[in-house]
Amino acid sequence: MTNKIKLLIVDDHAVVRKGIQNLLEDEPNIEIVGEASDGLEALEKIKLLKPNIVLLDLTMPQMSGFEVAKFISEKYPSIKSLIFSMHNNPEYMVTSVENGAMGYLLKDTSKEEILKALDSVSAGNKYFPPTVSAMIIDGLLAQRKQKTTPKLKNTSVFAKISKKEREILKYITEGLSSQEVAEKLSLSVRTVSNHRANILRKTNVKNTAELVRLAVE
Repeated sequence: MTNKIKLLIVDDHAVVRKGIQNLLEDEPNIEIVGEASDGLEALEKIKLLKPNIVLLDLTMPQMSGFEVAKFISEKYPSIKSLIFSMHNNPEYMVTSVENGAMGYLLKDTSKEEILKALDSVSAGNKYFPPTVSAMIIDGLLAQRKQKTTPKLKNTSVFAKISKKEREILKYITEGLSSQEVAEKLSLSVRTVSNHRANILRKTNVKNTAELVRLAVE
């Protein structure tokens, strides 16, 4: 591959960011242009550094990897995002693609696979872990498109939150960002973010992805 990959590493754990840098810094076709520790910082760095690919953690403060990937695909269509996650979950992989990510890479993978994924995404192809068939992903995507809005099933979750929070959670399970939820409900983004944080606290889950899974199970 002749074009150098300009890579931005986004992860809330410094040791992960450093590990990836150490792993890839000697690769002639890869230039690590910067790093970010959360979703909001990532958006600032993307605007400033203009990377080709953003290696994106899924569970982060401020904004989830899903939200950042969606923002990138909408505002910076020439920049590709590759989710870098510890969760070997096809549903998460499908959600990543639905939000504009070009691929999904597991954190326990080898250097060779990371390089393969970066090359594949840089060339405009989607990439998934070898253990997950692309046909499975395509099948799940097709099923998602045929279904109506996800039904909120877990009543124990909703018993713990307010009416307004239930309304916000419904939109979250539909894949809407905080900005989009705010527009739907005529609220500020800060208010939606505060409600989201309260929902996570009340339901005792760590991140939005876990909350969505819990809500629709």
